[in-house]
Amino acid sequence: QVQLVESGGGLVQAGGSLRLSCTASGRTFSSYAMGWFRQAPGKEREFVAATNWSGGRTFYADSVKGRFTISRDNAKNTWYLQMDTLKPEDTAVYYCAAGAPYGTTWSLTTAYNYWGQGTQVTVST
Repeated sequence: QVQLVESGGGLVQAGGSLRLSCTASGRTFSSYAMGWFRQAPGKEREFVAATNWSGGRTFYADSVKGRFTISRDNAKNTWYLQMDTLKPEDTAVYYCAAGAPYGTTWSLTTAYNYWGQGTQVTVST
């Protein structure tokens, strides 16, 4: 059974940092692209960041560019989202995902086949 499990969420003050992790089990994801999405209450799930199978290509939403860094460790079947200079508007449930996006689909939820259960990130003022 394929599972993606996020960890590392929590409560942090504005300006602080958190590092989210997503560990996959049930299969190897070294050939898959990996992404992070988030969903705030009452809003649609939105793209945060993604990386290709090797980690050599990365993509970021404009709202997090320069503050968040996505990375992966294929040997551990794990990928990460380092979040720095957090803002209250970053508050959301964060989801990791694996799939095969290409071209202009990197930011689309439909390009990802596997999803984690989500981890809450709350940034206080």
